[in-house]
Amino acid sequence: MDFDVIVIGSGFGGAITACRLAEKGYKVLILERGRRWSKKTYPRGLDDAWSWNHLKPECENGWIDLRVFSGMAVAQGAGVGGGSLIYANISCEAPARTFQRGWPKEVTYDELKPHYDAVAKFMNVQRIPQNQWTERMKLMQEAAAKIGQADRFRPLELAVSFDPDWSYDRPNARDPSQSKRFINAQGVEQGCCVHLGNCDIGCEVGAKNTLDHNYIPWAEKHGAQVRPLHLVTDVCPMAGGYRVSYDRLENQKRIPGAVTARLVIIAAGSLGSTELLLRCRDLNHSLPGISPFLGRDWSSNGDFLTPAFYANRNVAPTWGPTISSAIDFLDGSQSGQTFWIEDGGFPNLLGDCLKKCQKHPPRNLIAKVLVEGIQHLLKNPDPDPLKNVMPWFAQGVDAGNGAFSLKRPWWFFGQRRLHLDWDVSQSRPVIDAIVAMHRKLSAATGGEPLVPPTWTVAHDLVTPHPLGGCNMGDTPDRGVVDHKGEVFGYKNLYVADAAIIPEALGVNPSRTIGALAERIAKLICAESR
Repeated sequence: MDFDVIVIGSGFGGAITACRLAEKGYKVLILERGRRWSKKTYPRGLDDAWSWNHLKPECENGWIDLRVFSGMAVAQGAGVGGGSLIYANISCEAPARTFQRGWPKEVTYDELKPHYDAVAKFMNVQRIPQNQWTERMKLMQEAAAKIGQADRFRPLELAVSFDPDWSYDRPNARDPSQSKRFINAQGVEQGCCVHLGNCDIGCEVGAKNTLDHNYIPWAEKHGAQVRPLHLVTDVCPMAGGYRVSYDRLENQKRIPGAVTARLVIIAAGSLGSTELLLRCRDLNHSLPGISPFLGRDWSSNGDFLTPAFYANRNVAPTWGPTISSAIDFLDGSQSGQTFWIEDGGFPNLLGDCLKKCQKHPPRNLIAKVLVEGIQHLLKNPDPDPLKNVMPWFAQGVDAGNGAFSLKRPWWFFGQRRLHLDWDVSQSRPVIDAIVAMHRKLSAATGGEPLVPPTWTVAHDLVTPHPLGGCNMGDTPDRGVVDHKGEVFGYKNLYVADAAIIPEALGVNPSRTIGALAERIAKLICAESR
């Protein structure tokens, strides 16, 4: 075998399992479809690499992969660090009652608690200092109090590094030069948060504790290799292990290759892991014995966003960490629905784009004309054009009844693609409860909510937190992998990411994914040595 372990993907599942196995002396290879990004290459201008094209990734392998299905769109990160590149920093545990139904009996809150703690420590999670609360946090606290639910408001733990001495009162407080530099516990230089607001599109000062700042470099210090722009196409059993085939994306070409290992961990995300196994089972026939449950019981985790407009209030959604606090209704007190409300934020894409274009005019003629037109119309552009908007955000426990399969786009024509069957009707009660609460909180604080017509008219949803598809279960009849993440019927083949979560969490899932990955790595070490 070329390696002891091949890990496919470098998000929370892949980075953590790779790190822990490398620590134990395994020879580890990480294959990542996306680029290795840095603060010098984060997309900002119109010419930059924003999008990942799943049909032609050799031509477009940018920052975010947006997959649009009937009734549902899914946003995913593409790069070394996976979803940690685009998520909103929230690191929280799922409520203990989450694990009382639908999970293998071995996976309980008490079982996961030490692994939750390990993730929190390694990623240096912390709450935003009280002297740095954003206007959105203050609005959240006020809204909870005004509807008689003050005790439900709470600041959240974030994977962000803060400087307790920083404050908005400083001159040029939000300038990157105000960020205090430090070396983290994994030996990587970072900066402290100065509230730039660009968490989802790459933090220029490195305050966001993404996986490429901790678990991945620590894995590399212990001998792991990371190969970006390697898109895995097949996993095939062979004597003593597995052969993993891939396309290397280079110069707008796909260059095929393969590598072997005794163990394989698939951690390409909810959609990526599910699609890869579907292709292996149904198209390549390399893993024909995978459970028929593959692709079933997929969840959007009940994500929803309602913007509200405040005529005389500066909400400043482009300032500060993207999400910082929650109003907790996870107890089912609202019409029996389980959800929480968060203070969403936006990156100031217009401002960032104009700044970059002033220094480096776009090469594309259409983009150049567009930028010049905007600059002409906005001779003195507002540094925060969205300052009066409050993005009320939420997650909730939806029905988790999605089903993925591979289908041709035109009946008998075209290559088979990932297809989602999604019946929104069973998830409407939780979304309607979230919308009602968004309206109530807006009204209590003088805002005018605008529920997106994509929901009111079309009942379409968007999620950055897809869960399931390769679900954990007690048997192959009720899942694709067992409680250890091992694929039923295939020894030493594992899935370790959001795809194995069998139920909606109703909260941000990153620490739960990480805790499961920590547990899977520990079990692998205990059994395979």
